[in-house]
Amino acid sequence: MKSPLLSLPGAVPAEGVDEGVAAHYGDLFREQRALADGTGFVDLSHRGVVTVSGEDRLSWLHLLLTQHVSDLPAGRATEALILSAHGHIEHALYLVDDGTTVWAHVEPGTRDALLAYLESMKFFYRVEVADRTADTAVVHLPAGSIAPVPEGVVVRETPYGRDLFLPRADLEAYAAEVGSPAGILAYEALRVEQHRPRLGFETDHRTIPHELGWIGSAVHLQKGCYRGQETVARVQNLGKPPRRLVFLHLDGSEVHLPAPGTEIRVADEDPDGRKVGFVTSSVRHYELGPVALALVKRNVPPDAHLVAGDTAAAQETVVEP
Repeated sequence: MKSPLLSLPGAVPAEGVDEGVAAHYGDLFREQRALADGTGFVDLSHRGVVTVSGEDRLSWLHLLLTQHVSDLPAGRATEALILSAHGHIEHALYLVDDGTTVWAHVEPGTRDALLAYLESMKFFYRVEVADRTADTAVVHLPAGSIAPVPEGVVVRETPYGRDLFLPRADLEAYAAEVGSPAGILAYEALRVEQHRPRLGFETDHRTIPHELGWIGSAVHLQKGCYRGQETVARVQNLGKPPRRLVFLHLDGSEVHLPAPGTEIRVADEDPDGRKVGFVTSSVRHYELGPVALALVKRNVPPDAHLVAGDTAAAQETVVEP
């Protein structure tokens, strides 16, 4: 859905999966600094919004999700995954329960498949699944923000800030009240700095939660069965994941960032040697310069100097080998 905030001065539309909101409003680094300082807001109205209501909502979701939500207190934010039968990540949900309804926002382009799966699993449970994307927009306020939250708006509060489930009809008026918008590129730069994985960026068709550090934050290891749980338990108890997430400090002298999918090799080896991973997200950070997240093979030494395409890269461990 195209955001009305694209009409704000300086707005440059985002492309790709984030199409529909602003990439930036004319000053990428200023927008990053504002978010880091706890001011401004980010328009995430292109994200899908799904609700689950009904008496059995939490116990039902507990059977489907990787997270322990059967006793989720009202107002407590959490995140959860839906896995394939083989343990590969299919969906990521960012949740909060308001006491009567579970609200979740999800990645653009994933809503329809998620809704279809949830509907197929209802059986005789007393739940109602609804698509609220058309009438609800997600707005992000950074950590430390003192911006007002309209009465009655559901809020998902995390260490990284607050996600507001705002009536879409109120989006323009709220933006005018809060002021100082930041684009999705600023939001992404801070996400990469914080080593937070994103579905469709850090994941591919065979990603398992252990590779991205999602154990604990999105996967609860002491809950009952769910689809893909056997893989999670086996890797946790008996082995290591085949790949691991790393944070890369990129050579700042390069004009172009290595795009997602760029192959990574070990710098000391033959430049035409074996591929050991690939870039998943790359950004220009207002303090750190060009940085990226990447997936590399687990056996790549943590102190190995890497090359992303033609760009030298020093790695910082996110997931332990």
